[in-house]
Amino acid sequence: MAHGTKTVVYAALIGNGLIAITKFVAASISGSSAMLSEAILSVVDTGNQALILHGLRRAGKPADAKHPFGYGMELYFWSFVVAILLFGIGAGVSIYEGVQKVANPHELGNPLINYIVLGLAMVFEAGAWMVAFREFRSTKGRRGYWEAVRVSKDPALFTVLFEDTAAMLGLITAMVGIALAQVLEMPVLDGVASILIGVILAVTAGLLAFETKGLLIGEAASGRVNDGILRLATADQRVLHVNEALTMHFGPTDVLLNLSLDFEDSLSSAEVEAAISDLERRIKTAHPEIKRVFIEAQSRLGHRRDQSAPGTA
Repeated sequence: MAHGTKTVVYAALIGNGLIAITKFVAASISGSSAMLSEAILSVVDTGNQALILHGLRRAGKPADAKHPFGYGMELYFWSFVVAILLFGIGAGVSIYEGVQKVANPHELGNPLINYIVLGLAMVFEAGAWMVAFREFRSTKGRRGYWEAVRVSKDPALFTVLFEDTAAMLGLITAMVGIALAQVLEMPVLDGVASILIGVILAVTAGLLAFETKGLLIGEAASGRVNDGILRLATADQRVLHVNEALTMHFGPTDVLLNLSLDFEDSLSSAEVEAAISDLERRIKTAHPEIKRVFIEAQSRLGHRRDQSAPGTA
């Protein structure tokens, strides 16, 4: 796992932990529903970063007899858990608190403390967001930001970026809601702000769940990697035809490759074995993220016959 990803997660963990404490103090003093929602959000975010770090640690375990392909997909599992918690706890509690405040509005006590805490939280959150954004930008290449999220195989990075973005939007919403509630003397707007924060969290959780689901059930390597594999295979004069090339991510930098090749009929078994070893070495050199390569020698006709057999997907 890249050092930069862990740096992003640690920065978010420390920042959210400190912010959560100050928000709870402010919420207890002022009685603001929006501030309480913000405090809960920071607690959820802190717990989420801890889960991602746990996933990173588990994903780094070496393969064993029970898990011969390693534990890389643990990161995908724990990232999916983060999305569920963000929706169930963060969004659910925020919307509940907002509805309660709208149904039973009451004046805010000492709203100045809210402004101070929210202002400081914005500064700290902006710092954590910049760390995540810079790391994400350095890995996206020439892709657009949304495209980079869609093709990213590192959920730890885009999860923190999504959470920090949602946190900043939540802080702005809370600030505006509290200010309007005070200026217009409509405490119900504090509850409305809390509901909006819940909606922001729900949308963020939905996006995270959608992106992580694809990784969890198995995604192919990028088009660049797949094209590179085909170029290397077809460039080998000993290969007549590439029957099939299947890739799957077991982690952000852990790809499995299954390759079915039709070799020249004139090659001896020893020459085929040498060709397979040579091609595997060149593929791993060109694409270090490919950790395991399984190459099958099969005629093109035989492969087509197997693919068309009943029960074959």
